[in-house]
Amino acid sequence: MKVSLIVAMDRSRGIGKNNDLMWHLPKDMNFFKTSTENQIVVMGRKNYDSIPEKYRPLPNRENVILTRNASFTANGCRVFNSLSDALNAYENQSDKVVFIIGGGEIYKLALDQELVDEMLITYIDGDYDADTFFPEFDENRWSKESVFSHGVDDKHKHGFEIFRYRSLK
Repeated sequence: MKVSLIVAMDRSRGIGKNNDLMWHLPKDMNFFKTSTENQIVVMGRKNYDSIPEKYRPLPNRENVILTRNASFTANGCRVFNSLSDALNAYENQSDKVVFIIGGGEIYKLALDQELVDEMLITYIDGDYDADTFFPEFDENRWSKESVFSHGVDDKHKHGFEIFRYRSLK
C-alpha cells in the first residue's frame, strides 16, 4: 500500500481558515482531482464537513473519514476512529493509492507517525491569514522534484508551484 499526502498551502504554511478553503485556483484543484481520482482519500471529519454538500462524498474516489465520534456516519463513506485503523483496512491495497487529504491534525498525525511515502505539495505565492497550518517537516528526509507551476492569470490571483516529495526512508 502506498500512502501519499496532498496539500496546498500559502507562504505561511496556511491551509485553511474557518474550516474553509481560502483560495480559488482552478489548475491546482484540477491537479488534486486528477491525482486522487479512482484512489482512496482519507480526511478528518472537519475537512469532510468543509466540502460543499453537492461534492460529498468526493466523486470517483473511495472516501474515508476519521473521527473520534464513534456514532458518526456519512453516506457513501467509510468511517474510522483512528488513522491506523483506516490504513490497516487498506494494507493489502496494491492497485490504489491512499491519499491523506487533510486537515491539519490528520497531516500532523501521518507525518509524526512516518506513514507517508510521498507528498504532493502546492506552494501558493500568497498569504491568506489562515487559522490552520501544514506541519513543519524535515526536508532532508525527502527527495524533491518540481511537478508543475502556474503563474498569475485571470483565473488565478496567485501563482503556485507543485512539488513531489518522496520519502528517503
